[in-house]
Amino acid sequence: MNGLMVVAMLLTAEHGVALDAQVVTSSGERARLATQWGRPTVLFYEDRFSTKLNEPLKTSLFKRGVELGVIGRVSVVAVANLQGLDWFPARGFALKAVRDAEKEAGIPVYVDWSGVLARPPWGLPAKTASVLVLDAAGQVRWQASGALDAAQREEVFAELLQLLQG
Repeated sequence: MNGLMVVAMLLTAEHGVALDAQVVTSSGERARLATQWGRPTVLFYEDRFSTKLNEPLKTSLFKRGVELGVIGRVSVVAVANLQGLDWFPARGFALKAVRDAEKEAGIPVYVDWSGVLARPPWGLPAKTASVLVLDAAGQVRWQASGALDAAQREEVFAELLQLLQG
């Protein structure tokens, strides 16, 4: 296991589990996902072969956020599952792809070198894309894996609106 990928999982709150994990930024700095909580959050967890699976949701998130005036009230967190690529020269190529994705998306993309989000308490599939909606406390309110269909994309927006109104 990469020394930068020390697992830091927090189990808190009486009514649920606030999730956290230590990942790294594309520049190699340690980061905790829990620092992103504090408002409703959409978290994307994708391996290198599934980054386009939920492109329709990614595109419509920004569009609807602008239309509804909620940009800045919702966080979008992206985590790249790069397990198995933490070796020379693959690591450099993988990080370049992550940095390019950050520029294109306009948000940071965190790196999971050891597959920490594929293990409990997260338990996300390692070989596909997963989308989670978390509340401001970091508790999962909705999640699905694979390519989301139109109905699932609407569920994401409905959950976000409920969190914003609640």
